[in-house]
Amino acid sequence: MAHLQFTDVQDRPTEFLDLTSLTLDEFQQLVPPFEAAFQAHMAAWRLDGKPRTARRFTVYENCPLPTPEDRLFFLLTYLKTYSLQVVQGRLFGMGQSKANQWIHVLLPVLLAALRTLGDAPARSLAALAQRLGVSEADAATVVAPLAEEAAPWVAAPDSPLLPMTGRNGASSAPKMLLNRKKVIVARKETTR
Repeated sequence: MAHLQFTDVQDRPTEFLDLTSLTLDEFQQLVPPFEAAFQAHMAAWRLDGKPRTARRFTVYENCPLPTPEDRLFFLLTYLKTYSLQVVQGRLFGMGQSKANQWIHVLLPVLLAALRTLGDAPARSLAALAQRLGVSEADAATVVAPLAEEAAPWVAAPDSPLLPMTGRNGASSAPKMLLNRKKVIVARKETTR
């Protein structure tokens, strides 16, 4: 099964921008801190999310994401297109479960790399004001119009990179009451 790799699109800057929202220069600046964060993460954790206790991480022979560029390209493509994991896995030559594993490993790695570069999202008004070099009141005027337009749900603070949907209300589907007399009798009768 053929799959998409960084080398397939690095010569097509418009397509690369469409898939990742980054230019090739921006991407190349992000690769070294991303790889350093990836190696640090993999020194402590296995791909399945368990703590590493024995061997160190090495890229195995048939790894679907063998290079740092491929790993970053995989994650940025997922974040830009937000496709189903089945589709993302198919694009990059792996199954849905492997795509899920790689996404869950690479998301915290990307956040750590962005923090290293000082480009991580600001999570408070004070941090935003400090980053912009303005007072909190001025930063509040920038944020206030955005807050009014925001959807009624609140994003979880531990997953800032993924869009989330709000919780569903109570189900309006009729519920079968299994303790009703008719239902109990129906279960006890044998069908010939």
